[in-house]
Amino acid sequence: MFSVLHNWYRQRILHKHRIPDDLWLAVTGEVRAARYLSAGDIDRLRDTASLFLYEKSIEPAHGLVITDAMRVRIACDAAIPVLNLGLDYYRLWYAVIVYPEAFIARDVYQDEAGVLHTQPGIRMGEAWLRGPVIISWKDVLSHPAGSNVIIHEMAHKLDMLDGVANGRPPMQQGMDQEQWTAAFSAAFARHTEQVEAGDPTEIDSYAANSPAEFFAVTSEVFFERPQVLQKIWPDVYNQLVLYYRQQP
Repeated sequence: MFSVLHNWYRQRILHKHRIPDDLWLAVTGEVRAARYLSAGDIDRLRDTASLFLYEKSIEPAHGLVITDAMRVRIACDAAIPVLNLGLDYYRLWYAVIVYPEAFIARDVYQDEAGVLHTQPGIRMGEAWLRGPVIISWKDVLSHPAGSNVIIHEMAHKLDMLDGVANGRPPMQQGMDQEQWTAAFSAAFARHTEQVEAGDPTEIDSYAANSPAEFFAVTSEVFFERPQVLQKIWPDVYNQLVLYYRQQP
């Protein structure tokens, strides 16, 4: 009964707040990951993005002026990972904060003596557990092939659904956790070896920072350049097909 009412409520929202045709067409032409979707999927993506804009607040920082086109672009990218999962996967947080460009965040680390230290770090994006997603608008627009700061941070949000970002989000029904761990552990180890040796890598070297960053970066590549991920790590690609319930 609850699901029926929930769907009815969302249909009423879409009736009043669906993204207009002209704005949607203008924005989706700039979204690289949308090029792998069928016409039917694009239509469902529009609904998901519309609901995202209704449920989430897009908030400017440092004097940035956010236009309707910017809001739709953010919603479109954010909707892609949950296209076949549903917006409930983005529960428990309510805002996207948008900086004009990369911003400074405070990193906290513990030394060998157990003393906590803070130091500034430059970020293109950040996701807080049960807090906002923060992104740099400049990096939304100027991302190189295979990267997408919005998808990256949304992947962190999915990873955090069990309360911790560790590169292993809660598995979908029917998935084998051991197969996920085996595929991602082997690929992460190989990628880390390449980065430490100074060898060129086909995905961003930032993925070697931690299993959580590896999951977020491979999620970017999965949606932006799926053929690359399928070529270099087919087992990782197949696990992401099962997790996201999509096959770009």
